[in-house]
Amino acid sequence: MRVSNFFISTLKEAPAEAELASHKLMLRAGLIKRLGSGLYTWMPLGLKVLRKVENIVREEMDANDAIELLMPAIQPAELWRETGRWDVFGPQMLKIQDRHQRDFCFGPTHEEVITDIVRREVKSYRQLPLTFYQVQTKFRDEIRPRFGVMRAREFVMKDAYSFHTDIGSLEQTYRVMHDAYCRIFDRLGLRFRAVTADTGAIGGGSSHEFHVLADSGEDAIAFCPDSDYAANVEMAEALLPEAPPRAADGMMQKVATPAKKTCDEVAAFLNLPVEQTVKTIAVIAQGRMHLLLLRGDHHLNETKIRKIPFLADFRLAREEEIRIEIGCVPGYIGPVGLQLPVVADRMVAVMSNFVCGANEEGCHLINVNFDRDVREPDHILDIRTVVAGDPSPDGLGRLEICRGIEVGHIFKLHTKYSEAMNASYLDESGQPRFMEMGCYGIGVSRIVAAAIEQNHDGRGIIFSGAMAPFQVVIIPIGLRKNAQVKAEAEKLYEELCAAGIEVLLDDRDDRPGVMFADMELIGIPHRVVLGERSLKTQHLEYQGRQDEEPQAVPLPSRNIIELLKVRIGTGKSA
Repeated sequence: MRVSNFFISTLKEAPAEAELASHKLMLRAGLIKRLGSGLYTWMPLGLKVLRKVENIVREEMDANDAIELLMPAIQPAELWRETGRWDVFGPQMLKIQDRHQRDFCFGPTHEEVITDIVRREVKSYRQLPLTFYQVQTKFRDEIRPRFGVMRAREFVMKDAYSFHTDIGSLEQTYRVMHDAYCRIFDRLGLRFRAVTADTGAIGGGSSHEFHVLADSGEDAIAFCPDSDYAANVEMAEALLPEAPPRAADGMMQKVATPAKKTCDEVAAFLNLPVEQTVKTIAVIAQGRMHLLLLRGDHHLNETKIRKIPFLADFRLAREEEIRIEIGCVPGYIGPVGLQLPVVADRMVAVMSNFVCGANEEGCHLINVNFDRDVREPDHILDIRTVVAGDPSPDGLGRLEICRGIEVGHIFKLHTKYSEAMNASYLDESGQPRFMEMGCYGIGVSRIVAAAIEQNHDGRGIIFSGAMAPFQVVIIPIGLRKNAQVKAEAEKLYEELCAAGIEVLLDDRDDRPGVMFADMELIGIPHRVVLGERSLKTQHLEYQGRQDEEPQAVPLPSRNIIELLKVRIGTGKSA
């Protein structure tokens, strides 16, 4: 492709509203253009990148016997009402009505639609297993769209759904899809981790998220560098402490802590480590107040709490509720002397001589011990978020925390949707049984932004060869002033095309610095420069996107072609 026959629209500065590096660079490089809040047009350069990602996803899906179809984006409310999700999915679902006032939604996901298709078409165990997938536009009405296509309202997603006669068959396909996702991200040249995760609004059984590692990632990932263990911090288990508690030391005392409400403030005031304090959180669940106990430096894990049956509907207690029930204000609550149900984190259960609220404004208790000063907790459970240094749940080392951008999520749905929608088949004995289901999603458009977050520098985007809009750019200096330069550039361009290499010929009548800056911003992995001076010395100039210095490659042009084939074949741009 020649630049004169293409469309490139770069910017020197990103719009003020752009925050993340990927958002700034995608706008500056002309990959996307903003239409409205959370809505973007994919420009020609960006679309080429998007299609590269789509193609790799399709190749891996097809290679694993998934069958492509395309379902409507607009879905009737009746299907969602069958599963009960019409009223509970939340405001992310854009609900609309047609001219007959019938309810529809712009599909945020397609579990109901695909289940409806399969229940109509599949009747016998002989037709299973089946896996369908699509690459399609989704819409989720984000309350605050931001970060460009990273959290846009309209986005491109690959969603696949599998149907099975039993759990064993589902497990097999789940492993196949897990491995296929790993190959997709490897082929795209991304550093990633697969982590165990919560199922969220999709529901079902276990699930795994796939995260592109980047410091700007919204999600925290707990992993063990000495093993394969990795999990979203929402799901990572905090094990029982390894060391036994020390014996009680000193009598419980009430001390004044005026205007000191947080554990950090109390610890500093009393000249104690914050790890010796206990925070008490009052919540309302099943119409009753409960007390949750955490070590002062730890954080409550809402996902874990909602998996506890009697706390599934919990909310934080309001100040007036705390005043009525306990007789003090938040910041000074403690378990001593109260008859409310108490849930203690595992770490708290083995603490001794700790500090907690005295249930009196401006006061705390020191040297508190279970059994002696306060009754044992009603429940001892894992209710906190893990921190770096915690023992790995697999017993093979210590956890570390990194940031990640979620780009894929796979679920074992089991019979959540098939039961709700009566998607059944006849087994070998002619008995009806509900189908086991799996669901497998990849944020195709999100991958582009995540790749840029992970791979960029001060000059612009650093695309892998698998994702770059073009693999090579030819920059001729003085193309329109020197006939030999023009002839050699055209010759090299034709030869690279014939060799099957995606090449862009920058035939603009512009300064070399401008052309260099644009191509580095766009992220093309390989650059070949030729001009009157280099042709006189019978060489071309090659530089990978991450090379510090260019290198001279002697003519004839087959030398540069062979070099490029090696570099492209190994995926190296540096």
